[in-house]
Amino acid sequence: MSFPLLTVTAAVPAVGAILTAAVPAARRTAAKWLALFFSLATLALAVLVAVRFEPGGDRYQLTESRSWIADFGVRYELGVDGIGVVLIALTALLIPFVIAAGWHDADPLETHSSRWRPTQGFFALILLVEAMVIISFEATDVFLFYIFFEAMLIPMYFLIGGFGDRAHSGSDENAAAQRSYAAVKFLLYNLVGGLIMLAAVIGLYVVAGNFSLQEIAAARAAGTLDMATNTERWLFLGFFFAFAVKAPLWPLHTWLPNAMGEATAPVAVLITAVVDKVGTFAMLRFCLGLFPEASKWATPVILVLALISIIYGALVAVGQRDIKRLIAYASISHFGFIILGIFAMTSQGQSGATLYMVNHGLSTAALMLVAGFLISRRGSRLIADYGGVQKVAPVLAGTFLIGGLATLSLPGLAPFVSEFLVLVGTFARYPVVGIIATFGIVLAALYTLVLYQRTMTGPVKEEVRTMPDLRLREVLVVAPLIALLIGLGVYPKVLTDIVNPAVKHTMSDVKQTDPKPEVAVEAKPTNKGEESK
Repeated sequence: MSFPLLTVTAAVPAVGAILTAAVPAARRTAAKWLALFFSLATLALAVLVAVRFEPGGDRYQLTESRSWIADFGVRYELGVDGIGVVLIALTALLIPFVIAAGWHDADPLETHSSRWRPTQGFFALILLVEAMVIISFEATDVFLFYIFFEAMLIPMYFLIGGFGDRAHSGSDENAAAQRSYAAVKFLLYNLVGGLIMLAAVIGLYVVAGNFSLQEIAAARAAGTLDMATNTERWLFLGFFFAFAVKAPLWPLHTWLPNAMGEATAPVAVLITAVVDKVGTFAMLRFCLGLFPEASKWATPVILVLALISIIYGALVAVGQRDIKRLIAYASISHFGFIILGIFAMTSQGQSGATLYMVNHGLSTAALMLVAGFLISRRGSRLIADYGGVQKVAPVLAGTFLIGGLATLSLPGLAPFVSEFLVLVGTFARYPVVGIIATFGIVLAALYTLVLYQRTMTGPVKEEVRTMPDLRLREVLVVAPLIALLIGLGVYPKVLTDIVNPAVKHTMSDVKQTDPKPEVAVEAKPTNKGEESK
């Protein structure tokens, strides 16, 4: 049997979580370095997965399959396509930056001993989330995917509720209450979605007799899978509801601003740049792969919901007074674009949606982490408490600007390519939807530039006059993200070559082809004789 690379890639951060949690309480610094070491080891393994993956080869590669619960047809079955490869790489890439950015976020507060928070637990939970997200991107058994799709809620609940943002305008008791509310809301929303999905998973087993994505797809292709139209639609809705909550899609989005607002900046990045991507990834792999006809049936309604997410998220972001909540609502708008690209049912749209997942992860991580550094200096999340920061901390302001420009998809930065592909793919099949979606771009420019203007320009406020610029550790966190945003904006081919073959398989699942141009292009004459005729 070949080396189980996918299992090891997911197991390394899980082992790291156990060892980090076991470090004695007095050795906080050792726990941090241990967590960072395991996150870098996971990144090295993710790079190896990407190197060993052949874009032009089989759809699912590096596969592993072992019997698990034989009586119920459950298997430990893993495999990656191009979409899974790039999202595993994104996850493994971001976690070291999350750990480095949160280096002091869980240190005990000497003046408030009752608010002491175990450093080891904080970093162990981050590694545990990483392990569960990675195996979710690898699982090709529906039941296996469901277990980790739900299990990741538990460590995230404790990261939000137990290690919240220290920059809070109210009392300690009020801050704790807000964190608890945000954590419970996050958990309840996602648990409800998960329970509905569980019913659909059981229904899928009743119909198909197994949980294997590949076997179900093969049975459908061979015509041996008898799934009634109404049954397929109900099962699709059960899966899609859970993924729409995780994504998050309007109107199931309301947990996200609370969770990102009350969490530390690194945990907010973990939520929106890593965990939420499982929802949109699952729409491609499971909704379209398992229920192609139901996916096409539901497309008009989903496109409307995606449009509402785009416009609503951007409009609410414009009116925000809290920096982190503004970024949260901007993410809701961006997830609308991702879902729009998925259900446009074109190769450009789905390629753009996959790239959007990666590029949104990078841009949001850069912007949110710099925002976290800014908030930690001033002790406030309110936009009105800042002004003139670029005069006292130019490096901080400059990196904040680049993160903001990436968020509004400025040409030359990575998100522009993905947003352009999503809109091109949408225009090709649904031109009216594409036209409405473009208003989200205008609103993105508005909320991003207004945020920068109010916080970084203008007179220097008294409270920020002594604000230090980015330290070496903070520069090392942000600089690689900015370099990637620029590099992938100039040369996205390194990702599209991996993603496009997987998108072709997804388009084949739903039996869709790209619309042909409506305007015919006349063939040019090959010689003067033909031209005279």
